[in-house]
Amino acid sequence: MNGNRPTNIHWRMTQYTIWVCAVLAFLLLTVFLNAYRLGWETLWTTKLSKVPVLLVAFVLVLLVGACAGFLYGYAIKRRLSRLIEAILRFERGNFSYRLPDLGEDEIGLVGTRLNQMAERIEKQVASLQKLSTEKAEWVEAQKQAVISEERQRLARELHDAVSQQLFAISLMASAMKETLPEAEDSVGKQIAMIEKMAGIAQNEMRALLLQLRPVTLEGKGLKEGLAELLDEFGAKHPASLHWEVGDLPRLPKGVEDHLFRIVQEGLSNVFRHAQATSVTVRLVFRGRHVHLRMIDNGVGFDMSKVKSSSYGLQSIQERASEIGGIAEVISVPGKGTQIEVKVPIVVDGEGEKA
Repeated sequence: MNGNRPTNIHWRMTQYTIWVCAVLAFLLLTVFLNAYRLGWETLWTTKLSKVPVLLVAFVLVLLVGACAGFLYGYAIKRRLSRLIEAILRFERGNFSYRLPDLGEDEIGLVGTRLNQMAERIEKQVASLQKLSTEKAEWVEAQKQAVISEERQRLARELHDAVSQQLFAISLMASAMKETLPEAEDSVGKQIAMIEKMAGIAQNEMRALLLQLRPVTLEGKGLKEGLAELLDEFGAKHPASLHWEVGDLPRLPKGVEDHLFRIVQEGLSNVFRHAQATSVTVRLVFRGRHVHLRMIDNGVGFDMSKVKSSSYGLQSIQERASEIGGIAEVISVPGKGTQIEVKVPIVVDGEGEKA
């Protein structure tokens, strides 16, 4: 190693092979000269096309060593390049990549181990996504149960208290109008108005009670939910919001929920801290991965001074990790912030999302 730059393997292998060839040539020449009882000066005085044999042998050693070293080094470098490419792919979350057969030596063994490691990680990602889906479904069920119970309680209280009182007011107004047949016109009109207002209030209460009845809400897809979320933020905040949500396949419920929360948290951070005038959100599905990118032109921040108590960014990274993804945050003071999330979508043998 020279600093952070690796030494070229071609040059290293060429050097080693030249030295090996030189040593072997020296040994062979020594044996040859001893066998025929000749001295080293014989090789210098003996010439081929006016060139000393010793010099010809030296050049041949260099050529053979250089060619052998280059070819052998090239073969090793190509196999090592495959390993480096695989490691970079795994580092970026592409655990579906598999190395080809690299031979039966140590390099081939490393490739086999990397494939086995990627397969295990891919299964763990599938398990994480399955757990997040089950967790999201459980939270949704609990939330719906609480909402349903609260709606029922409000409906009961409104029916038992306000609705009955309105009904009593309507009955009393009707009875007063019957018992005061000869009342002044002004009093009769006021009683009639009270009765009418009570009737209108009763109708409104009936409509409200109908809306408070517990109903099963239809679930929304990620694309539809994000469209409503982004439209709502765009209507409430002055920043120019540009967004694109591509056609997405059917994703696990937990993945959709976490991606939605990540966008929600990212927008919240933008509008609370960034002081941005332009925000771009892009969500697409490409290469068996969901790619989410959020960019703003706000004040940014120094990434080396990010506080450990920055719950917004920490929440984004934790949510991405819970579904087997990677979240990267890049920010420059005065240049804005970019949040990029990449989530692999595991497909089982039947072609359905795990």
